[in-house]
Amino acid sequence: MTRAPSRFRPPLAAALGLALAAALAPAGAAHADAASEPAVTALKFTVDVGGKRCAVDADLYVPAGVDAGNRAPAVLTTNGFGGDKADGSTAATARTFAARGLVSLAYSGLGFGRSGCPISLNDPAVDGRAASALIDFLAGTRAADDGTRLDLVTLDGEGDPRVGMIGGSYGGSIQLATAAEDDRVDALVPMITWNDLSYSLNPNNAGQGQGVSSDTPGVYKKQWTGGFFLIGEAQGLLNPSLDPSRIGGGGCLHFVAAACDTKRVLDSGKLPKEKADEVLGYARSVSPVSYLDRVTTPTLLVQGQADTLFNLNEATATYETLKAQGVDTAMIWQSWGHSGGMTDPASGELDLSDPDLESSYTGSRIAAWFDKYLLDKETDTGPAFAYYRDWAPAGQAYATADAPPAPSRALHLSGDGALVGRPEQVVRGSREYRNWLIPTSHSESSLAGVIGLPDPKPHDLKGTALDWTTAPLDTPLDVVGAPQLRLKVVSPRAEKNQASGDAADQLVLFAKLYDVAPDGTKTLVHRLTAPARVADATRPFTVTLPGIVHRYEAGHRLRLTVAASDGAYSGNRGVKPVTVTHAPGGSGTLTLPLAQD
Repeated sequence: MTRAPSRFRPPLAAALGLALAAALAPAGAAHADAASEPAVTALKFTVDVGGKRCAVDADLYVPAGVDAGNRAPAVLTTNGFGGDKADGSTAATARTFAARGLVSLAYSGLGFGRSGCPISLNDPAVDGRAASALIDFLAGTRAADDGTRLDLVTLDGEGDPRVGMIGGSYGGSIQLATAAEDDRVDALVPMITWNDLSYSLNPNNAGQGQGVSSDTPGVYKKQWTGGFFLIGEAQGLLNPSLDPSRIGGGGCLHFVAAACDTKRVLDSGKLPKEKADEVLGYARSVSPVSYLDRVTTPTLLVQGQADTLFNLNEATATYETLKAQGVDTAMIWQSWGHSGGMTDPASGELDLSDPDLESSYTGSRIAAWFDKYLLDKETDTGPAFAYYRDWAPAGQAYATADAPPAPSRALHLSGDGALVGRPEQVVRGSREYRNWLIPTSHSESSLAGVIGLPDPKPHDLKGTALDWTTAPLDTPLDVVGAPQLRLKVVSPRAEKNQASGDAADQLVLFAKLYDVAPDGTKTLVHRLTAPARVADATRPFTVTLPGIVHRYEAGHRLRLTVAASDGAYSGNRGVKPVTVTHAPGGSGTLTLPLAQD
């Protein structure tokens, strides 16, 4: 996986919370010429949400020439997890849109910076309503705490300002939460964010129903989750003299009790039915999957291909839901995400620390989206779906399609470890792997790219994983989307234990795709893996792998690996030997989504 180059990484000595904010969008944004600098005013708001009074810390950016007689639409933006209104991406975004003549209001999300109340993971009834109160300010119907009122934002009606929202990660999901609570929002650009937080933190890529959600608890993404809770709990150190309303519940310092309880259950390693419902319940309730049916705002989704926290499948689930509801929706898969992957901005990628809305592909699409929905311009907002190809020539990195391709080309798992194109080529045979009581496979150190540490190459210990590999490819193979694995295993110990009533006793496995070069060097594509908890090991099951955009060059081989463990996740309880049996016409299949010509 390509990690962010050094200029996109924070110093190792930086505090973890600040490091994460910097990794998502490094500080140091370039400023416009002094003559075009907007007037910036620091403001405080006290909002009533979720039974609490919360202080919201914000900065208002007013472009030169905008006043009550010359109004302009507004842009509302807030930080990613661990950041605040003044971090590299949030302030740079506000300045960029102010330079384009839009009033910008940047604020610190609840629980971050100098804003009050504990972190509730963007609960629409809390965080969404707090953002709605700021929209009241933009409408001129409420004042800041110091009495400041605004009368310079374009209105679509009494109390209805023309306003768009933009932001990444935590600052992405808040947009959907706000739009679910307040239909005055006119345009959304959520970047690298989640669809179902119960999947993000505890993914189960087997047994999924609609989108990424599953009724069976998944596999604890312990490194990412632990890192984020550490960032949240460290807010008191990062921001001394916090508002007392920031004190959390359930034993946490800065999280609401329900979020704290979710983390405690995940840490326990025990998932009886009532605990499983807790894990799925709160995380899902504060996620777009639970309230997208109330979102009608035109939405441009931007998701990162190098992202093991919120993968492409999450954006696809949101995209498909909004599309099905008739919402004007488009989606871009860019190169970078939470796991690095930033390419040279000259190749068309958007650097949020210094947003280029003219020459970068994603930036120009965002500008067009706001031009249409905020400025009423007759603007072509671009195709429904676009994706970044790291193998394409400069200036041609992005390709487009009507939608992400569906899995279409089937490869069959053979008993000799081959991936073959036809069922009759399958060789009979059985192979076994078994887990140890410690992890024996490595895909990533989830926070390595965030804090600038090296990450060992992905590996799997012999005997604890099985591989299936194609012959060298005659021509390049372009995979765009989420592959699917259909598999049947034999695991008597898992079959016996799964009747215990505790989901933690069910079989856990990890599916992933490598690219094997002619010299034998193998690359785990973006270090992505698909954790799966198999609710019933007696039946065939389907594992949906994370979406990728990857060219397997001619002469390379595609390798499917099914591993017993992964160090970034919790794994099996106890040792569970697994056998995979193959026979012509009765073997597992890997189905690939291929780029459309």
